[in-house]
Amino acid sequence: MVVVGGGHNALTAAGYLAREGLSVLVLERLDHTGGAAVSTEAFPGTGARLSRYSYLVSLLPQQIVDDLGLDIELRSRRTASYTPVHRDGRDLGLLAERPEGQLTADSFWTLTGSDEAYRAWQHFYEQMTEFAEVVSPTLTEPLPSARDLSARIGADLWRGVVEEPLDLLLRERFADDAVRGVVATDALIGTFAPMDARSLVQNRCFLYHLIGNGTGEWRVPVGGMGSVTAALDATARGAGAEIRTGAGVSSLVPGPDGVEVTFHDGSWHRSVRAGTVLAGVAPWVLRILLGEHPGPRTRPSGAQLKVNLLLSRLPRLRSGDDPETAFAGTFHVAESYAELQQAYEEAAAGSIPSRPPGEMYCHSLTDPSILGPLTGTGAQTLTWFGLHMPASLFAEDREAARAEALRRTIAVIDEYLAEPLMDCVLLGPDGQPCIEAKVPQDVEADLAMPGGHIFHGDLSWPWTSGRESLDTPARRWGVDTGVEGVLLCGSGARRGGAVSGLGGHNAAMAVLESRRR
Repeated sequence: MVVVGGGHNALTAAGYLAREGLSVLVLERLDHTGGAAVSTEAFPGTGARLSRYSYLVSLLPQQIVDDLGLDIELRSRRTASYTPVHRDGRDLGLLAERPEGQLTADSFWTLTGSDEAYRAWQHFYEQMTEFAEVVSPTLTEPLPSARDLSARIGADLWRGVVEEPLDLLLRERFADDAVRGVVATDALIGTFAPMDARSLVQNRCFLYHLIGNGTGEWRVPVGGMGSVTAALDATARGAGAEIRTGAGVSSLVPGPDGVEVTFHDGSWHRSVRAGTVLAGVAPWVLRILLGEHPGPRTRPSGAQLKVNLLLSRLPRLRSGDDPETAFAGTFHVAESYAELQQAYEEAAAGSIPSRPPGEMYCHSLTDPSILGPLTGTGAQTLTWFGLHMPASLFAEDREAARAEALRRTIAVIDEYLAEPLMDCVLLGPDGQPCIEAKVPQDVEADLAMPGGHIFHGDLSWPWTSGRESLDTPARRWGVDTGVEGVLLCGSGARRGGAVSGLGGHNAAMAVLESRRR
């Protein structure tokens, strides 16, 4: 059994299969495992280790943690979200506590002038929790049918989330533009689309962001995202899997007696034959490894700006709210519904959004351990996930476009601060500000994700239409590639995306089911 790639999904698959006594070889081209689920000293000499690419965990099922005995801690944030708003000459802040209490209710009242907005918010998320409680358990089972799930969820909610553009549901439920925008952001993480897109790609993204473990809560991995990889790596090795880093796979050749896997380290090539290959790479990359020539139109394209910062202190807010409360959760910037639409239209027309929307996370407020020697000094980490930044914006002059995107991002953040963000950015030992920005092309160069698409391609519904053939274990588990002996086990699997382990778990289950037949 060969697993191509050493990302968190690949390690999950290796752990499950090795624990069943199968011979497993994991081949990873980089000098470390983890893919996007890593912690890095992004600013050398500071000692702080940031989750550089993937930030939070929601979709990783507790079942996988328990099955593999993973030694990880996922810690809840005391603030769910905070959204600064300029309105009627006032600087306000929309706060959602975890759990929600009187401060949340007061915040909605101050912003909207009525109780209706908060009641609508509560009702909507109660319904989405019920939706999640139905769908979440099926993620580690063979694919369910849409008919069975819709019957348990209810026709109106199913239609609003699954069958019609999400724009219709959100306009129906939320009158306030800022509140509606906060809800909408979960549909646009890593997804370049308007809220009324007929493709419904935004609906699928929205669903995945709200169904994790039946609650949709996004938690901070203690020790950084690298702690999740470290636990998976240790479990796989402990079960007997062989993991080779610095071993990039260059070709897969299926045949009647298995799949020939050729890999190299730049100076030598080796080939092994495997009865089954699990591909933790993006489906587009897999087609190349199989000797095909996928056209550029099928190539995924990412749409995000990731900015990592190290601060000497948290900046003060114009609203006067406590920064340690506001930054403890997801801090939304320029993400009202109208602002999201404007940014999409500008980017679709080929321009960097004039006021880039995005959200910030201060993980060190929840887990100070990632600060290392900076713990107790007032320093904090800060990460930014910018929306509507498609790779096409950076195609011609990447450095100039990156600099302009970063400049505009800092400018829009500063609109809500009582002091410039850059005044709070820590200087590293080299005297340079501790800030880095990564556009989709950087993600591709670093992680071999085609187009820098963080999900390896558009997300799919985590169920079948009822018209699909489920006559093989690979199809039943959503990991089929159409090639005998080759299965998907990464984020490009039917229920992939985010740090979840689902692609790896479901590929392993398909293999084990095949062996039982």
